[in-house]
Parts: sequence; C-alpha cells; structure tokens
Amino acid sequence: MTDRFLTREQVAEELATSKAQVYALIRRGDLRAMKIGGRGVWRVSRQDLEDYIARTYDETERWIVGHPFTDDGTDAED
Repeated sequence: MTDRFLTREQVAEELATSKAQVYALIRRGDLRAMKIGGRGVWRVSRQDLEDYIARTYDETERWIVGHPFTDDGTDAED
C-alpha cells in the first residue's frame, strides 16, 4: 500500500529534485500541500503529487508545441 501523505523528502526523491525545490513549489502554489502541527511539518498527498505531475506534463507539451525544434539544434524562439 502506498502512503497517503508524503514528506518533502519523499516528494523530492520521486521528482528527482531537492527538498528546497519542493518547498519552492509548495510556496508558489504549484504543488498543493498542508502544514501540520505547531512545528509546521509539510505533507503532500499522493493524489496532489500525481495531479502536479500530470499538469506539468500538460504544460510541457503545450510549451513544446509553441516552441518547435529546429534542425540546427536551437529552439525557434532563440
């Protein structure tokens, strides 16, 4: 059974990034999370992480469509 809630460390591991980057995603509102208890321990639900990943894939696909790859190795917008 998968954990319902993940720590910042677990999210960072799944996204292959740092805890600081996960915190930045949370603070910008890109990744939904909750702060628990007096010490402010952050938790991200498994579903919120999956939703973030799906949104990021969608945003990346839209970016790729808007920035076609050229044969000379540069993006059309460069």
